[in-house]
Amino acid sequence: MTGFLGYGAAPMATKVTMPQLGESVVEGTIGKWLVSVGQSVAKDEPLVEILTDKADSELPAPVAGVVTQLLAAEDDIIAVGDPICEIDETAQAGATAAAASEEAPAAPAAGSAAPTSPSVRKLAREQDVDLGGVQGSGEGGRIVHDDVMAAIGTSTGPERMATPPPPPPRPAAPAAIPQAPTPRPAQPPARATGPGGAFRLPPYIPKDGDEIVPFTRRRRIIADHMVYSKQTAPDVVTFAECDLHRTAVLRDQHKAHFKKEGVNLTYLAFAIAATARALREFPEINSRVLDDAFVKLAEVNVGIAVDTDEGLVVPVIRNTDDLTIRGVARAVADVAERARSGNLTPNDLSGKTFTISNPGRRGNLVGGAIISQPNVAILRLGTIKKRVVVIEHEGEDVMAIHPVMHMALTYDHRVVDGVHANGFLYRIAEILEYGDFEL
Repeated sequence: MTGFLGYGAAPMATKVTMPQLGESVVEGTIGKWLVSVGQSVAKDEPLVEILTDKADSELPAPVAGVVTQLLAAEDDIIAVGDPICEIDETAQAGATAAAASEEAPAAPAAGSAAPTSPSVRKLAREQDVDLGGVQGSGEGGRIVHDDVMAAIGTSTGPERMATPPPPPPRPAAPAAIPQAPTPRPAQPPARATGPGGAFRLPPYIPKDGDEIVPFTRRRRIIADHMVYSKQTAPDVVTFAECDLHRTAVLRDQHKAHFKKEGVNLTYLAFAIAATARALREFPEINSRVLDDAFVKLAEVNVGIAVDTDEGLVVPVIRNTDDLTIRGVARAVADVAERARSGNLTPNDLSGKTFTISNPGRRGNLVGGAIISQPNVAILRLGTIKKRVVVIEHEGEDVMAIHPVMHMALTYDHRVVDGVHANGFLYRIAEILEYGDFEL
């Protein structure tokens, strides 16, 4: 756990900073302080609960000493690397509590941007709100999300100058002799041109029976991630149909034996194994985009989307291409159970190079998924249905009933061309259709 900490300190005092809890995590929320100013703490004693969209973790003390400062309040969103508290290794317990209270700074007045969180500053930039004119309603005068939203439209920046008054009415023209109106061509409706265009959402008007459900922390971060992905990646979706007859025969032959070993042999395990092998053959799909380049990643780490009570999480199966079907099936069962019980670690949720989304037994025919950044592609599996297919038997075309699945690959066209995407998806279907697996 201490590997999550970064701290630089004055002599005998240690500043504890927001840890990096996962590869793509850039900030965390202070959930609940487990210590107070003036309290003695032992090394590795939990200091605070840190909440992210990936996992919730307790942050341990890097040293033994006395907590002299809490630099962030509960519900604050703090960037990775920013200080959240200070521990003095030589102070006396309780002696610093009164001093900290006396030295506590006064609440900032309107006109001060501190302390605001990174997400609040980002929102203010996006909405062109001058934080210098916003009165904070949070603890100690902090400017919070709702303060920025309330200030939208009242900022005095150049883009929000008051609308000039309309010109005075022109004098009425003298009455003219009525004439037949001249037909005018129909005018096309005004079109939106972006955020500042003609389109505006109608206001919400509450009605009896409506239920407003506030975004949870995880849901808000998921929403931000999805919007970022759609705005960043020019995504394209391609589809394939896969006959699972031979894979189904292989599964039926071995699932009872696997069950005795405590392993549930699912179709998902076969799909993951086929995908991992195809990723080795099409390395462009197993990559991520940099500022002016892209990197083909050495490891094949497949993330699988798991639905939990708090929303989707994507635990990672590391070195997936090195696993047999038995190894993949065990890994799927392990991470899915720990995801639903809330026992995933930050390491379980970091480092994925490709993502698979599985709809489960109550899925639909097929659907395109949004790419999980920083990956360049995501595979969405459709539901498996028995269908009538045409096969060749003894030189003749005959109809048969086989399990069939549709698949949708969403890929980032900045890196992945259609020929590679189509070849990759074709290869996955080919492996599944031939039942070509090592158990």
